[in-house]
Amino acid sequence: MGASGWDYVTPFDGSVERALERLHEQVFQEDHGDDDAYKTLEDLYADEELGEEGTHSILDIERVVHTTKPPSGDRAEDFGTLRPLAPDRTAHHFGTGRPTPEQFQARLDEGYGAIGGQTDPKGHLIDECQMRWTGLYVVLYTGDEPTHLGIFGCSGD
Repeated sequence: MGASGWDYVTPFDGSVERALERLHEQVFQEDHGDDDAYKTLEDLYADEELGEEGTHSILDIERVVHTTKPPSGDRAEDFGTLRPLAPDRTAHHFGTGRPTPEQFQARLDEGYGAIGGQTDPKGHLIDECQMRWTGLYVVLYTGDEPTHLGIFGCSGD
């Protein structure tokens, strides 16, 4: 089937772990809420076949790691992780350390446009996530307040 890129903007209350948990619940309900095969997120994760293919969504990300060190395909513990985009890369892509949800969406749109051949395909925000089965997050601001997380990544086989 191939890998799929995905992205989300979700409310942020100061805890990336809580935001990921709430996003998992939201996406599970959207994707599987009416599906009799999976009554809970735990049922979904227990499906061995799904473990090989993935959900092609944030549901493939199991935990947050608080390092900007890039993941490595040589370390099993790096798979299924969400990590922050490094501050220098945030400044590079947004021109500020406090990007807004609108700026995040604009950078995503530029990256997806590049994939479609509209612009140079290298150097866009979505290119920061270079390993399948991982994701990155950026704290997004409304005024001076951190209000959302911008999350993007790639998963699935």
